[in-house]
Amino acid sequence: MKTFSSVYAVPCLFGVILQEGNAFSFQQKNVGGKIDTTTSRKEFFTQVVSTVTVASLAVVFSPIQTLAIDVNVGGKIHYGDEGIMSPKEHGTSANPVQSDLLYGTNNKLADKISNFNRHFAENGGYFQTTSFESTIMQAKDPITFYDSVTGKALFVAPINRSAGEFIAESKIHGWPSFRDEEVVWDNVRVLNRSGETVSVDGTHLGHNLPDRSGNRYCINLVSIAGKPDSQN
Repeated sequence: MKTFSSVYAVPCLFGVILQEGNAFSFQQKNVGGKIDTTTSRKEFFTQVVSTVTVASLAVVFSPIQTLAIDVNVGGKIHYGDEGIMSPKEHGTSANPVQSDLLYGTNNKLADKISNFNRHFAENGGYFQTTSFESTIMQAKDPITFYDSVTGKALFVAPINRSAGEFIAESKIHGWPSFRDEEVVWDNVRVLNRSGETVSVDGTHLGHNLPDRSGNRYCINLVSIAGKPDSQN
């Protein structure tokens, strides 16, 4: 484990159009006249596909602002028990997600995935409809990703690989994909039986889906799109 000084990126994003339905749709509900779709990662990985259908994206960027943040990153996997995800004031968390999430992520989807969900995920490839990739590729240093509910640091990436490699792996698997050395274990736990990856405060983040290279944390961007809490 090491203390890592990284950056918090603030891009300016406008005009995101999310295509709600795609080949990997697992669960659909009509909410306010719009189709709200989530996807099971297991369902996603059992389908043989060559491309991910994503929406068109109109983005206008201002220069990226950065704020140095010191966090302890990396080390061995930290396991947790089911008590972390016990019911609280707002689903599995004490509060809703922040109102001004980063990367142009959808607030309602973020709250649903982060606080009222144990099994489903944002659409495979959803992060490609946001400013996530551009933010990573433009940054000179690794980016710190914060809990969408609490603002606590959860991941720092890329570490021990290039920005291009981080993005490429994420595209292959459909979700931002982190490795052990990129996890802030002070604030992240993996549940033993399911591999569900969560924050210590009850935010559902994603799942650990190991491959030949070791643990791989496939994480919903909507769950790690928060701004840092100055008290953490």
